[in-house]
Amino acid sequence: MDPVRFTQVWLPLSGRFYKVAFYILESRPAAEDAVQDLYVRLWNVRDQLDTVLNPAAYGISVLKNLCLDRIRHAAVARTETLDLPQGIPIAGDDPPPDRLLAGRMALERLRERIRALPDKQRQVVRMRIFEGLEYDEITARTGLSGIHLRVLLSKARKTLKQEMEDWI
Repeated sequence: MDPVRFTQVWLPLSGRFYKVAFYILESRPAAEDAVQDLYVRLWNVRDQLDTVLNPAAYGISVLKNLCLDRIRHAAVARTETLDLPQGIPIAGDDPPPDRLLAGRMALERLRERIRALPDKQRQVVRMRIFEGLEYDEITARTGLSGIHLRVLLSKARKTLKQEMEDWI
C-alpha cells in the first residue's frame, strides 16, 4: 500500500481508534500513545494491508490487543515494584484485562437495555435492584398493586435476560 492510499484509508479512522483506546485505557495520554503505536504497527505492515476488507474492524482489533498488552504490562510493573517481605503471597485473584473489558462492555450493554425498558419497568427495576427497596416500599411509592409490581419486574427481568443472552 502506497503512502497516499495509507493516508486516505487509515488516517480518517483515528478518531474512532482514539475512542476505543480511551474506553479501554481510561486515560487520554495512554489512549493517544496506543493509537500512535497502532499507526506505527500498521505502517510497518502496510504492504499487507491491501488485503484488509474492513480497515476499521481490523484496526480496532489490533488496537484492542495493544491496549490489553499495555494493561498487562502495567499490572506486571506494579507487582514488580512492591517491596514485600519474603513469604507474603501477592494476590492473584485479579481477573485478566480481557475479562475486565468484557465485563465492562457487558455492564454498559445492560445499562443501555435498562434505559430502553418501558418507563414503569425501568422505574421498578431501579427501585428494587439498585435502591434495594422491598416490594411494599415500592408499592407505597408508586401506588402500584403488589401483583402489578411483580408482573412489571418479571417482564423487565425476562427482557433483560433474553437480550443479554442474545448479546453474549
